[in-house]
Amino acid sequence: MGKTLAEYADWLAGRDLIWPAPPTPVPARATPFLKPLPGVRVVLWNIYGTLLNIADGELLHLVDDPLRMEVALDKTVQEFNMWNSMYRKPGAPWELMFQQYQPLIAELRLTGKVRRGETAEVDSAHVWKVLVERLLQKKYTWDQVLYGELDDYCQKIAWFFHSALQGCGPADGAREAVAGLEQKHLIQGLVGAGQCFTLTQVRRLLEEGQGLQRRPLPLAPGCVSLSFELGAAPPTERLFAPVLETLQGLGLEPGEVLYVSTRLVADLAPAKRLGLRTALLASDKTSLRATGSQVRDPELQPDRILTALNQILQITGDR
Repeated sequence: MGKTLAEYADWLAGRDLIWPAPPTPVPARATPFLKPLPGVRVVLWNIYGTLLNIADGELLHLVDDPLRMEVALDKTVQEFNMWNSMYRKPGAPWELMFQQYQPLIAELRLTGKVRRGETAEVDSAHVWKVLVERLLQKKYTWDQVLYGELDDYCQKIAWFFHSALQGCGPADGAREAVAGLEQKHLIQGLVGAGQCFTLTQVRRLLEEGQGLQRRPLPLAPGCVSLSFELGAAPPTERLFAPVLETLQGLGLEPGEVLYVSTRLVADLAPAKRLGLRTALLASDKTSLRATGSQVRDPELQPDRILTALNQILQITGDR
C-alpha cells in the first residue's frame, strides 16, 4: 500500500537531507488600510506567497536559475534511482532529465483542456508519471512498500522535487493569523494555485506540535480548492466555485467572504468579480504582484491592504 503522502513527508523530514532555505522576506513599500470590515464570516487564503513564504514568490515548475534546476533534478534522479533506466546519451543525468522535463511542461501547458481566456495548470504528479512511464520501458522499479503504486509514487516524487527546487516556510504571522481567526469562530479555507502536495505542505508548516499532538489546521470541510484539481491556473473564477457552493449550503453569501492574497490580478480580481471582499497582502516585495496603478483601478482595487498577516485580526470579527 505504501506510505501516505503525509507519512512520507514525515519520514523524509526525519532524514539528514539538505533542503533550500526559505527566502528572507523583503519588506514591500505599502501603506496598510485597516478599517474594520463588518459582516465577514469567512476568510479564504491564497497559499504560496501568502500563508507560505516561498522562493520566487510563487510555486513554479521551472526557475530561471540553471543551478537550482540542476540541483533539484540531480537530487531527484539520485533519490529515486532513475539513472540506470534512463537512455544513456552524452551529458549528466540531470541534463538528460531536464531535456525531457522542460518540453513536457511546455507541452502540457499547450494541450491542457481549459476554457477561453484560461491557462492550463500543469499537474506536477502527472509530469512525473509521464517520465516514470518512460523509465518503465527499461525495467525501472521502485519500493512499493514504501512509495505505493504508480500514482502515489509520482506524488511523492513531485513533493521531493519541489522541496529541492524552492525553499518554503511559514509566512511571518501566519500561525498567529490562522489561530486568531479560529478563536473568532470564522470559517477558513484555501483557494489558489496548488499541487497534490500543497495541503500536506501547508499542514506541515503551519500546524503546531508533532505526531498525535499536532494541532490540526482549522480548515472547514469543502473549503479547499486548488488549481491542479481544476486543471486551470489563476486567474479563473471557476477556482472559487466549489467553495462558494459549500458556503451557500451553509447560508453564507459571497459578500460575507474575505479573500486574502499577494496577487491582485491573478487572485483578487476574480474574487472581486464574484462579489467577495478582498484584502491585498503587501508584506513581501518578492511575492507581491500588484502595482500602484492597479491598486487604484476601481475594477481591481482591494477592499483592504495588509502589510502583515496578523493585521487581518484587526479588520475581521465584527458582525
